Amino acid sequence: MGAGSSTDAEREPLLVPSHIEAHSQPVHSRVYGRRWLVLTLFSLLGLMQGMVWNFWGPIQNSAVHAFGFTKSDIAVLVLWGPVGFVPWLLFMWLMDKRGLRASLLLSAFFMLLGAILRSIPLTDQQLRRWLIHGGQFLNGLGGPTIMSAGPYLSTTWFAPDQRATATAVASLFSYLGGAASFVVGPLVVPPPNDTLAGTTMVATFSNSNIRDRIQLVLYAELAAIATLFAAVLLYFPSRPPLPPSVAAASQRLSYRSSICRLLSNVRFLMIALAYAVPTGVIAGWSGVLDMVLTPAKVSQVDAGWIGFWSTVGGCVFGIAMARFADSIRGMLKLILVLMLAGASLASTWFTLTCLSRVTHLPSTAAILYTSCILVGIFINSSVPIFFELFIETVYPVPEGITCGVVTFLGNLVTGLLLFFLTFYCTELSWLNWCLTGSCLFSLVLILFFRESY
Repeated sequence: MGAGSSTDAEREPLLVPSHIEAHSQPVHSRVYGRRWLVLTLFSLLGLMQGMVWNFWGPIQNSAVHAFGFTKSDIAVLVLWGPVGFVPWLLFMWLMDKRGLRASLLLSAFFMLLGAILRSIPLTDQQLRRWLIHGGQFLNGLGGPTIMSAGPYLSTTWFAPDQRATATAVASLFSYLGGAASFVVGPLVVPPPNDTLAGTTMVATFSNSNIRDRIQLVLYAELAAIATLFAAVLLYFPSRPPLPPSVAAASQRLSYRSSICRLLSNVRFLMIALAYAVPTGVIAGWSGVLDMVLTPAKVSQVDAGWIGFWSTVGGCVFGIAMARFADSIRGMLKLILVLMLAGASLASTWFTLTCLSRVTHLPSTAAILYTSCILVGIFINSSVPIFFELFIETVYPVPEGITCGVVTFLGNLVTGLLLFFLTFYCTELSWLNWCLTGSCLFSLVLILFFRESY
């Protein structure tokens, strides 16, 4: 990252072999216009992976009536996303050895197969539920590459003065997909009759109507994923003919050496935990946001809009902060401290508001909207800044391996949270306290972290 565009001198390799004579031509580098197409295809796949992962949480009331799911089933459907990260080492090895194209094609194929399973319209509801669970798991297998490879793609295709911005776009589009599902689901799929008492629409929607609307969304998501899979199959090169910068041209550590160096680097482990704990908690928390807000008398549609704006705000603010980090060097730690301090205050506000019977704080729709949206903005916008700090801290470890480790840790936290949720799903105030505690924990780690560039 730098304040201006990289110069020819900056693009020369750092280490020149001894057998090369002094009069040899420097290694040429170039930034290609096709990088935007590559970034677009990758980001749209991330958008669809996030939409499919977060499809059931925002419509959990409708899903319970239409397919006979329980609240524990909804938690498990969200849990399949983190479970898909179990073979993350395989995807990172494939990316390191065969390039991003091979790893992304495999991920897109799993997403397509999962979308097909979810869309099969069986009359046997028990078998249908099993296929839906299988489809969610296969979609989760697309997560390791899509959520980890953003920094790798930006370093491979983009100049240093565009790298943080490209990382933000590639990394945050999966979050944007989760935000879109907060709106698409509740707007297209009607809520069940027992949540519409007292309105004139009580007799309008039966369980079969709800199933038909859900099926419509499943078919639409299948068509979008199939189109993107075909596009990636036709054109998605692993790397450009010439590297865009010194970082892209320099030799990196091997796969095994990279893993060993990461696990033995205390500074990396500090910021890895600072990233994984709050982002993992908010991923699980937002996946069941409708369940969290139901005791506060918030409708399914309103909960969807709250989740949408909290995630979209985080994406927009994150891209703006990444662009700022591209322009000013050496500010990553300060930016993270400010973001995590804001997240700690906002999450505490939200948690105490949900306990208004005890705290006697005012609990209005405006307060719930504001506090919840601020939590999402501060935490989600920190993701690309964390990724840039990871790369700076552990260079020359390859970006894909570094971000693969931290996203695995984040999904491990999400998985543990949702696992406990399957047993303790009747009273969810503990989930809000986990969110607050995770923000404070991350803030303390970042304050003690010593940055280097």
